[in-house]
Amino acid sequence: SSSHPVEETYIYIWNTCFTESVFTFLAPPASVRFDSVDYKNVLRWIPQPNSTSLQFYVQWKIYGEPQWLDVASCQGIQKHHCDLSALTSDPREWYYGRVHASSRNASKSAWALSPRFSSRWDTKISPPALKLNATKQGIMVRVKPPRSLVQKMNSRLYFKIFLIHASGEEEVYEMDCCSKHLLLKELKQKTTYCVQAQTLIHLQGKSSARSPPKCTSTLTQV
Repeated sequence: SSSHPVEETYIYIWNTCFTESVFTFLAPPASVRFDSVDYKNVLRWIPQPNSTSLQFYVQWKIYGEPQWLDVASCQGIQKHHCDLSALTSDPREWYYGRVHASSRNASKSAWALSPRFSSRWDTKISPPALKLNATKQGIMVRVKPPRSLVQKMNSRLYFKIFLIHASGEEEVYEMDCCSKHLLLKELKQKTTYCVQAQTLIHLQGKSSARSPPKCTSTLTQV
């Protein structure tokens, strides 16, 4: 009869809508990893392309423990990073982080897992900032390490100071964190010298890259 085509069309449209709603899924974030500098441990991830208005939920756990724990400050966030420094600070432990995405229509992605992380082994160390002051006695070098590194390591920090002559020759000095400054003496008058510094943590076998060179000229000695 003439009613059959209408009925079939209605069923077809209903099934199509139903199928689309069931099989719509959200891809998980990509490249989940810890980015750690000077013991500031930040979990980062990349959202999938063409994904907007997503919220992200972050959890963490200690390696070997069964239970995942919510990061209270990183639930339903829109940024693509989460600071886990306070939760992952024990140098004896290894940690995991994971994140999933959620959209406005309440669909959720699968969890995306980070590689295993240790602040002791995986953090990168920054070189100290340098300030040079030419005096009649020589060049005074003042060293300022990153605050977070001082708070974490304190007296276990050492610094290697490189004095670079115009010829390219280098002299190397080492100082501990409590010294704060170093006087480079017995230098040629009215001569330009450059200085670089490197942070060392001997107990962990860690060292930073060298700081950018800073240069100054010596004064005429009396």
